[in-house]
Amino acid sequence: MAEHILILIVTFILMLIGLLGSVLPGLPGAPLILAGALVYGWYTGFATVTWGVLAVLLVLMLLSYFLEFFASMLGVKKMGGSGWGMAGALLGMIVGTVIGGLFGLLIGPFVGAFLFELVKQKDLQASLKSGIGTLVGFLAGTIGKLIIAVIMTAIFLFKIIA
Repeated sequence: MAEHILILIVTFILMLIGLLGSVLPGLPGAPLILAGALVYGWYTGFATVTWGVLAVLLVLMLLSYFLEFFASMLGVKKMGGSGWGMAGALLGMIVGTVIGGLFGLLIGPFVGAFLFELVKQKDLQASLKSGIGTLVGFLAGTIGKLIIAVIMTAIFLFKIIA
């Protein structure tokens, strides 16, 4: 009984940190939720959390990563930016995160897209629009990641409760 409670505590801690990680940088949100489900599945012999459930969670985790990496770049494209703006957003996200943590993650893609578009187009308004597209894409990606994390957690809870 104590062992089962310990496994539940570890599982829920992993999932809680995973939910936080879906909106906070530096924490691998969806992978931690998947790890929590895997721990519980392993402990129960994959009786309630089956390999099929884990496969669904894996697909959702991969979708979450797709959103994380491409949402800002797609935001640039939707706002009329070019490949230069998308490259700048990606580079800005990497550099911003390394240099400025959470603030850098928020502002880096904007600055990168803006500067790369400004170099290419030499048009301040179009460059600003591209930078704003990056912010919109980042926010949409974060909301999408949170929704996916909640769905993953709900699937797990449904399987262990039902």
